[in-house]
Amino acid sequence: MSTAVKTKWNIDTAHSEIIFKVKHMMISTVTGHFEDFNATAETDNEGFIGADFHFTAKTASINTKNGDRDKHLRSDDFFNAELFPEILFTSRSFDGSTLVGDLTIRDVTGEIQLDADFNGIVVDPYGQTKAGFEMSGSINRKDFNLAWSAITETGSIVVSDTVKLTAFLQFIKEQ
Repeated sequence: MSTAVKTKWNIDTAHSEIIFKVKHMMISTVTGHFEDFNATAETDNEGFIGADFHFTAKTASINTKNGDRDKHLRSDDFFNAELFPEILFTSRSFDGSTLVGDLTIRDVTGEIQLDADFNGIVVDPYGQTKAGFEMSGSINRKDFNLAWSAITETGSIVVSDTVKLTAFLQFIKEQ
């Protein structure tokens, strides 16, 4: 019995972005992303069915375009970037439209499910083979010990529990 050879794909960070959105005061949305991240995929087919995806992001690289808020997010109220420097994701399954895997934030690992659009494979003008994906889903931040909360004088929650995740990923086929 022969085993299919797997092709490795590395993230093209110049053409990829990992974004999160969370409601603030329940009237507006704050958007952020991670500046320092890495991802790989390994697959034995052109549709990436059953591919193994791995992702890491440096928690200290969080960027919401507000220095005070970013410092708070790096603190123990949220990510504790000093003690837990990375967010990790390892896939369990990919059927072409749904990516299921284990997400680790702080010291908690939980299964998440992301809707995934595989946008295909192309060869760029420099001869590199690239594959593109768009993925989205949401998590409850409190499930991952991101439990800081506050209530305003009028009773509004400062930060919602639901965090929306969106990833625009472009991978380069390893030569």
